[in-house]
Amino acid sequence: MLSFRAVLAPMISAGLLVAPAFASRAHHTSASSSTHRSRRLISHRSHRLHGQQSIDPERVTQIQQALIHEHYLTGAPTGKWDATTVTAMQKYQSDQGWQTKLMPDSRALKKLGLGPDYSNALNAKNSNFAAPPSNSSIPASQNAGFTAASGVNQ
Repeated sequence: MLSFRAVLAPMISAGLLVAPAFASRAHHTSASSSTHRSRRLISHRSHRLHGQQSIDPERVTQIQQALIHEHYLTGAPTGKWDATTVTAMQKYQSDQGWQTKLMPDSRALKKLGLGPDYSNALNAKNSNFAAPPSNSSIPASQNAGFTAASGVNQ
């Protein structure tokens, strides 16, 4: 009597040999052409420019004024993002140890004093940025608790 494996092996081999004969060539052609079409559409979409493409002339003037103040640019601000301004900004960013890009880095703008302005924010109006209270105004028991919790002996 034949073993189960001896019967199963020829059946699997026959199935593997017959399967390609039933495969349809038209199926591959339509799948490949649709894939080709979708790749073509994607490649056209990838050429679209994303993000900010230019800087407002008023903002360029502010950046130029800050670069002049920091001695990275000479002359009067023009409001045009020209090659001289780009070179000055890249030099400034390089001197700070930052990546030099074609567009200004947010860290560079903040360091130049051109960061975001929060003066008109809802919580900025009528706010009180007072200094923290002195140690003498803190009760002695509370101050002793802080000292004990910190593990520092005075």
